[in-house]
Amino acid sequence: MKAVQVVKHKDQDWHYVGEQQDLKAPLVLVFGNRLMLEDANIYNEVRAFFPEGHIIFASACAGISSNTVNEESITVTAIEFEKSQFQIKTSNVLNADLDSFKTGSDLIKQFPEEGLRYVFVVSEGSFINGSQLTKGMSSVTEDNLLITGGLCGDDTRFEKTLASYNENPKEGELVAIGFYGESLEITFSIHGGWTPFGPERIVTKSKGNTLYELDGQPALDLYKTYLGDKAKDLPGAALLYPLNVTSVDETQSIVRSILNIDEVDNAVILAGDIPEHSKVQLMMTNVDNIANASERAASQALEFRKNDPEIAILVSCIGRKLVLDQRVEEEIEEVIAVIGNKAVTCGFYSYGEIAPFHGEVACQLHNQTMTITLMSE
Repeated sequence: MKAVQVVKHKDQDWHYVGEQQDLKAPLVLVFGNRLMLEDANIYNEVRAFFPEGHIIFASACAGISSNTVNEESITVTAIEFEKSQFQIKTSNVLNADLDSFKTGSDLIKQFPEEGLRYVFVVSEGSFINGSQLTKGMSSVTEDNLLITGGLCGDDTRFEKTLASYNENPKEGELVAIGFYGESLEITFSIHGGWTPFGPERIVTKSKGNTLYELDGQPALDLYKTYLGDKAKDLPGAALLYPLNVTSVDETQSIVRSILNIDEVDNAVILAGDIPEHSKVQLMMTNVDNIANASERAASQALEFRKNDPEIAILVSCIGRKLVLDQRVEEEIEEVIAVIGNKAVTCGFYSYGEIAPFHGEVACQLHNQTMTITLMSE
């Protein structure tokens, strides 16, 4: 396995990160600022670097490379596999009448089952229901195929997200990479580092990923009361105070970010489903807790590996990035300190992370986590 990284910062030229080398038919992962990905020439620019590449675009809140977090930039990681193969499939939620479950199931159904070891997904992130998406993907595999990935991002603008395969990025798109090969070793882990606080409340009215009432009171009014002066900065301010959701039919609680608000209905719109009768609590964190959680995720992902990782794909949440602020690189440094410098590190900051709970296989939508997938041939 060989890899090359190229970065373009806003108003600057492309430059290589580390060694430059020729690759044969590489998988090319392009994580970038949405406004920069809207450049009509972006596909041709990346294609010029990798004429034989299979190029996947995904808009991100920031890109991750082996030495830094790249904001207002485009981060390209090209990977040549020597012993294994991959196939790439796409779907578009706009073509499925916004049915997130169907979009997820249709996407995974496209892959030949024989020899399929792992799937990495980048998904539209601005209006898809991530919970239904992951349920749809898992339904096809009977919960026995490892799927990780993330929802595309748009910084704190929340206007739209973009993705594509071998064409200019577009709205509504999902791209999945299916990996095949007996020598592939893939491990993963997730950790959050957030702590619940305040009273626990019951979801008394919700539909899908829209939360209308907590304890019979309008959810948005209640949330604004907690935020105080910060309420004027919604929906962005909500990323600092996600919800811990414990559903009646789930054994583990899950973190949900608020991605938008509905002033007319006094409701909040989450990245994934929030079933009625669930218990909900606000959460908070600090820089040290986030960095420590990333270190734990890296250690757990390494725990049962037979071989050293060659590629590390990191998907972290925009909410973590906002908390870390000027110290955002610290959580990446914690991961690299654990897995070592030999692995090429790539990834992005997202609107939601896709992975199973540790020790499980069925993928779930998470928020506010660091998700690490380690690969070797």
